[in-house]
Amino acid sequence: MGVGVLGVMMVSLYGGLYFGFAQVKISREDERATQILQEKMEVVRLLNWSQVANLPGYVPATFTASYAVGNPTNAPASSLTYSGTVLVTNAPLSETYSNDLRMIQVQVRWQSGGVNHQRQMTTFVSHYGLQNYVY
Repeated sequence: MGVGVLGVMMVSLYGGLYFGFAQVKISREDERATQILQEKMEVVRLLNWSQVANLPGYVPATFTASYAVGNPTNAPASSLTYSGTVLVTNAPLSETYSNDLRMIQVQVRWQSGGVNHQRQMTTFVSHYGLQNYVY
């Protein structure tokens, strides 16, 4: 009887540990996806209006990034790879100033454990935004 109870306890302990480590792995992948999105948004923030609105293709439409932050250019073959898109489009507004706004959407996708994941960030860039502001 004691061996049976011990067996059930060990299986439960193993299940709990497996679930805990799986959650940590998913959280790390989500955090890396957020870092990639933030990195792309920071690049967009540094562009001026002409680069965003008047030079199609200046902002690359697709990108890939590695989970291995320590060595992103030579990541191991088994490393998780994120693929993403950057979409620069007119803002979905009907106001008179809509021609002075662009909507930037950055989306990142990855597959882990047979499950597809995706995250997205959206922002707006204004023609007369902060880059023209003198402090």
